[in-house]
Amino acid sequence: MRWMLAGLLIASATPALAQDRDYCPNRSGLGTPACTIAPGHVSVETALGDWTRDDNSDQRSDTVLIGDTLVRIGVGNAVELQAGFTPFGHMRSRDKASGDVDRANRVGDALLGAKLNLRNPDGNGLSVALQPFATLPVGRQPVGAGDWGAGMLVPVTYDLNDALNLEATSEVDAAVDQDGHGRHLAYSETAGLAWALSKTLTATAELQVSRDDDPTGGTTQALAGLSLASMVGKTLQFDAGANAGLNHNSPDLELYLGVSKHF
Repeated sequence: MRWMLAGLLIASATPALAQDRDYCPNRSGLGTPACTIAPGHVSVETALGDWTRDDNSDQRSDTVLIGDTLVRIGVGNAVELQAGFTPFGHMRSRDKASGDVDRANRVGDALLGAKLNLRNPDGNGLSVALQPFATLPVGRQPVGAGDWGAGMLVPVTYDLNDALNLEATSEVDAAVDQDGHGRHLAYSETAGLAWALSKTLTATAELQVSRDDDPTGGTTQALAGLSLASMVGKTLQFDAGANAGLNHNSPDLELYLGVSKHF
């Protein structure tokens, strides 16, 4: 009877403790945090604007995404459900030889996923998670992929001290083929260091290497990223960041602004 009473007391205390955890949005940056949203809470994370430029010898393309949103719902002490959608994307490409310009305005694809934390769901100390997902072809190319895809992320974070946090995100995907039909293997590794400049401001520097084995020809990309995240109170975060391509297969530059709100 005494052990049963102790178990009931621990079980009843767990949700309260879980809800006391600090807010940790997925935004910003190239990597993904291992922490999960506390049960009974929701995080809405939106890219207010995201612009990517890809300039090569043949053409230049510019892609703008507006309102790209991820909703995270805490359903257990270490489990959250995720749903994402890109409501608007604009792509402009210019052929340098002919001067011809193509434009497209599209709705993007939807995402369904989950995150299961295996150690320290609040993100403190060493935190590890599994994050499976699937993308649904709601939109059309070139903003949408044209077919369904799926993948798995394994985010890991580790606190070096009160100000510095190491992060790593491994990802493997069944990525949609470039022609919009079928899937192929793609994978990436992201590593970064987050530095708490103050109680409300955090800077993160990251490197990412990715491989895409599309049937039309495999490519390897390398990116460097720098982002800033600023907390306003305990439930609102604003972020800004930039990613730069480090080889000729990578987009030259990406700039973005975003906001995340905890409910």
